[in-house]
Amino acid sequence: MEKPIAKKYPRELITHGDLRIDNYYWLNERENPEVIEYLEQENLYQETMMKDTEQLQDEIYHEILGRIKQDDVSYPLKRNGYYYYSRYEEGKEYPVYCRRKDNMDNPEQILLDGNKMAEGHHYFDIGAYSISPDNRLIAYSIDTVSRRQYNIYVKDIETGEIFNDEIKNTTGNMTWANDNATIFYSEKDESLRSCKIKRHRLNEDSEKDELVYFEEDTAFNCYVGKTKSRRYIMIVSESTLSSEVRYVDADRPYDEFRIFQKRQHDMLYGIGHYGDSFYILTNAEGAKNFKIMKTPIDKTEKENWVELMAHRDDVLIEDFDLFSEYLVIEERHEGLVKIRITTWDGAEDYYLDFGEPSYTAYTSANPDFDSHTLRYGYNSMTTPSSLYEYDMKERKTTLLKRQEIVGGYEPSDYVTERHYATAHDGVKVPISLVYKKGLVKNGDNPLVLYGYGSYGSSMDAYFSTPRLSLLNRGFVWAIAHIRGGEEMGRQWYEDGKLLKKKNTFLDFISCGEYLVKEGFTNNKKMFAMGGSAGGLLVGAVANMAPQMWRGIVAQVPFVDVVTTMLDESIPLTTEEYDEWGNPNVKEYYDYMKSYSPYDNVDRKEYPAMLVTTGLHDSQVQYWEPAKWVAKLRELKTDDNPLYLKTNMDFGHGGASGRFESIKEIALEYAFLIRSC
Repeated sequence: MEKPIAKKYPRELITHGDLRIDNYYWLNERENPEVIEYLEQENLYQETMMKDTEQLQDEIYHEILGRIKQDDVSYPLKRNGYYYYSRYEEGKEYPVYCRRKDNMDNPEQILLDGNKMAEGHHYFDIGAYSISPDNRLIAYSIDTVSRRQYNIYVKDIETGEIFNDEIKNTTGNMTWANDNATIFYSEKDESLRSCKIKRHRLNEDSEKDELVYFEEDTAFNCYVGKTKSRRYIMIVSESTLSSEVRYVDADRPYDEFRIFQKRQHDMLYGIGHYGDSFYILTNAEGAKNFKIMKTPIDKTEKENWVELMAHRDDVLIEDFDLFSEYLVIEERHEGLVKIRITTWDGAEDYYLDFGEPSYTAYTSANPDFDSHTLRYGYNSMTTPSSLYEYDMKERKTTLLKRQEIVGGYEPSDYVTERHYATAHDGVKVPISLVYKKGLVKNGDNPLVLYGYGSYGSSMDAYFSTPRLSLLNRGFVWAIAHIRGGEEMGRQWYEDGKLLKKKNTFLDFISCGEYLVKEGFTNNKKMFAMGGSAGGLLVGAVANMAPQMWRGIVAQVPFVDVVTTMLDESIPLTTEEYDEWGNPNVKEYYDYMKSYSPYDNVDRKEYPAMLVTTGLHDSQVQYWEPAKWVAKLRELKTDDNPLYLKTNMDFGHGGASGRFESIKEIALEYAFLIRSC
């Protein structure tokens, strides 16, 4: 089949006197039939050229499907007299959310049945749900387009009656006031920025909902929530570098919200409440890795804050949880999460021991202040997702639930390791990897190097059931903990953004070079993979070091950096100036142009590529990968495969059902296996 060739309609783009010619700018016309025709041609080309892998895709699909416990049930959580849990039914795509009163022997109440609700929709997602304080009503949000624009509905749990209170164009999060009749929610603007907090009165027209707060600064988003104590409703307004919290007594939802502490540049903070005090996690006054403060509930301004846990240069404080007798802190040290438990008097202060070199750990839902048990989640590249309960008095750990791998799984059959690559500037970059036991490090193994490296989002070592299909075929899977994430502390993030963004790409290349040097793989069998901002990563390294990779999988990649960041009508643009820089400033324009994958496609050889996107993607618009592929097809000088797969029904997160999404993974894995 002939390769699809996109038509050229040259568009002159001039910024700071610099002229760029964009031949494929026209592809951003979503409603243009010519655009849809081109995307469908690319889809047909991909399907035709990978037709020889259909049997392999089907084999991988059924392997992954066969490992899933199809009638799985989550471990119940008790809240306000009810045990809440979700369950799946055999062969069904979506979860069923349920509860039982007082104990798990009582009759089940179905709150939401995702399978029935999804009927007639190509895409379906329950964003969130919230139970009224009197346990009678459920507010829930639904997206049926995959643009992350959720409509909120309210249902009487006992009768099943769905009220007429449809609230449109929200982020999907909502919070009940304690009167059981008032709901606060966040609404999006035309660029999909969450900028309005509104108050809805049950059984009233949502078009008349009162605007409680409007965030004018386009660099900020706002959302609404409730403290663990259920006493305060909070509006949090946040940008990359600054935050501001407003709060009101949940018993008095029509009072005016008070500012906790006015926003300041370069100051982030978040709050929790217990008793007569607020507790604050903040980077104020140079605490780059954050510290924990405390203040009386009637004196919330920063001058009243008292230090509870000091800042440390080598430890990042990520979160905390409050109990009547204990303070539990999530810390990150040398790239790994540590869960620290301390009594309020300081008599006990220790860390949980996880016993593996690389892993993911986090505190789970712990709604009861007076409990002395802590729920936390744990998994590693060899240990399936696990939920534990830790008795802080007795110091005993109980495994509540572990992800069941149908057909059997033995962790000891696999090996996980942690290595460090030396970057271009001498910095040590962690790498987590996993492979099947018995693998010989002879430099001849296929390897996937995965990365992200943006927004301070840490890419921890995690378990993946689908990944077993690659490991069992001799693949090594490696995660590069590159700068731009926050694995090694806040400075790790700051050293991988703005005018230091190239560190992210150079770190990834250094990790690849290290893995070749150590005999895990070679350049003919090493693949780069990343999604969204991770797609920017693999797009950049495709330009910078194309000879290093046998192939690249770019999932919903952010590759047209300059043009996107110049267009303030596109979702996420202005609020991300603190991440990428503002290209209206020449220094930032020049820098991002120097690495933007689309702007740096050149006439040279590139690795094999599979590029995926969604027509309704609200975070990375479909036209970025479409333009990138079109330009690559025009300029690249090799015969390596280049495929663009556009899901015409879905957006940034891909397919919504648990089985449908496996088909996307099977396609990617088949591409990798065939390319070896």
